[in-house]
Amino acid sequence: MDTTKTEERTDDTKADEAKAATGTTEADGASGTAGADGKAPADADAPNDADADAADGDETGDAVADAPPAAATASVASGAGAVVAAGLGLASLTGTWLGTVLAERQTLLGQIKLQTGKATDQIGTVYGAPWHTHALVNGLFALLAVVVAGLVLTRTRPAWVRAVAWGGLALGVVGIIVSAGMYFDLFASLPTLPKTGGAGTPGS
Repeated sequence: MDTTKTEERTDDTKADEAKAATGTTEADGASGTAGADGKAPADADAPNDADADAADGDETGDAVADAPPAAATASVASGAGAVVAAGLGLASLTGTWLGTVLAERQTLLGQIKLQTGKATDQIGTVYGAPWHTHALVNGLFALLAVVVAGLVLTRTRPAWVRAVAWGGLALGVVGIIVSAGMYFDLFASLPTLPKTGGAGTPGS
């Protein structure tokens, strides 16, 4: 009797252990399936998000790639304009080769007029006309400096471009003032020939 009961208990214990092992295996399998199912949507969505981010990055990159060339071109053009304005303003104060050549030509024309009798004012023809021609050319360069500098300063520019443009504008304004003074003989009047008086008689 005892032996039979012991064998039945042993069979029941083995059956319970087998059921427990089977349940554990099924639970593990279910957990693995759930984990796989839980990860699958995330993995499926990840490529879509990555593709969207990549597309946005490409669009942004294209926009940024298109913007710098235009900005760089505008910056170079404005910088060149500022330098040109400064150069023109400086030339209006120091004189130019063009002004020198035109003044010398005017001097030659004045000498020809004197020799042919077409002019009677020797100082005004030989000296005054070339002087005024030189002043006129310098004033033209100064005016160009002011115009170019003004065009550069009409829009927002980098700091160094605005600084150079303001320098060119200042030189142009000073050049206009100096040229106007030269042309209208404000700084110095034209020389005049002394009047010749009659011969005096020596006193006794």
